[in-house]
Amino acid sequence: MSKDYQLKASINQKLIEMGERERLKELLRAKLVESGWKDQLKAHCKDVVREKGLEHVTVEDLVTEVTPKGRGTARQQQGVGKGQKSSCTHAPKQCLTNKPPDHIAKYYILKT
Repeated sequence: MSKDYQLKASINQKLIEMGERERLKELLRAKLVESGWKDQLKAHCKDVVREKGLEHVTVEDLVTEVTPKGRGTARQQQGVGKGQKSSCTHAPKQCLTNKPPDHIAKYYILKT
């Protein structure tokens, strides 16, 4: 296992233990809904089905067609270019630093 993978797994585990993972998922979900991203992707799915015909489209086809657009438009909604991180990626750090010092210490112990 790479160090990067181990670090990500450790941080993910701590977020779960602290109950922050679900909160962050809800925050992201709310931002995507608020920005209209979800509605845009839903409309794109409908367009694909109309173009190809309901009988000729599978769920896999929709996923293949919509995933790149979804990722690209999510970045655009945040004003983020490819390779950059959105404001949502800073939320885990904020939630860790808003906790009492013992939580921060545990985070840094895991990081090293």
